[in-house]
Amino acid sequence: MKVMPGYAQQGVAENDSALLSVTDKKRLLREMLYARRFEERCYEAYVERKIGGFLHLYSGEEACAHGVLEAARPGYDYVMTSYRDHIHAIKCGSDPRKVMAELFAKEGGTCKGRGGSMHIFDVEHRFMGGYALVGGPFPLAAGIAKGIKMKGGDEISICFLGDAANNQGTFHESLNMAKVWDLPVLYVCENNLYGIGTRIDRSTAVQDQYKRAAAYDIPATQVDGQDVEVVYAAAKQAIEHVRSGNGPYFLELMTYRYRGHSMSDSNAYRSKDEERSWLKRDPIHILRNRLIDSQDLTLSEFKDMDKAIIEEIENEVIAYAEQSPEPAVEDLEKYVLAENDPYVHGGAS
Repeated sequence: MKVMPGYAQQGVAENDSALLSVTDKKRLLREMLYARRFEERCYEAYVERKIGGFLHLYSGEEACAHGVLEAARPGYDYVMTSYRDHIHAIKCGSDPRKVMAELFAKEGGTCKGRGGSMHIFDVEHRFMGGYALVGGPFPLAAGIAKGIKMKGGDEISICFLGDAANNQGTFHESLNMAKVWDLPVLYVCENNLYGIGTRIDRSTAVQDQYKRAAAYDIPATQVDGQDVEVVYAAAKQAIEHVRSGNGPYFLELMTYRYRGHSMSDSNAYRSKDEERSWLKRDPIHILRNRLIDSQDLTLSEFKDMDKAIIEEIENEVIAYAEQSPEPAVEDLEKYVLAENDPYVHGGAS
């Protein structure tokens, strides 16, 4: 772990397993395994042409969303991210069936089939969206945090984004304002080393992203994003800092996506050796093996859990998405904010 120079040592242990109970660890293991199987089923549904458009999968990064949001208050705190958004929404409380139905462009989806994979949105659970614009959520997270502060609430705004988004001007503008106004916002960088097919050392002068927050006097930490317990410990301290009124915090999680940037990405730019080295640090296997080593879980129990998850996703999630109706043609303009009035838009002749 690295901690920003000039700031107080945060004391986040690399393997502080005392922070989570065995019950919590086993639940988190199931949640991460569920996320993996959910995303794998999304992959299959895309190949089956049941999902169209763009699809960005989260496999390999499960410890990031689960570790951070376990330390937060999902459904109470406001959360947003980019287009790799399915698992964040589910961890915030969104119904996995509705998330899958949204990917299927069905009426039963979180956005009634109008958003699709990149635009999951669930205001009931305060998941404020996945966004297709790279760097777009930075100012939105600051704006939500500004609203929280003006109303005197104790919620916080949490913004997940990849490393490549930090080269956008919105990153610098938002962090500057967040610090000037001491906003209750946590910026989480899921650093998977690649912006689409470009490795970070070819595109970014400062590769350790946590160091960039120093320009705005924001405390920042970099930790292992493959170990959910390490992520939880770091996020817990970061969230306590933000929720206590101390202003923004920047948390960098070193992680790796197992699949290409999207389904259209051949993934030919990465070496097999690199991929194999990261697979050895699979976040699910790290926690599973730790529980097995402590005799709190058996391999047989894990396999039974996996089987039950696969059956649940097939029999409940996929079945719901397939059976959900298509959006009605007559409802095409139902959720459009402004009417297409030629007189309003100056189109009348």
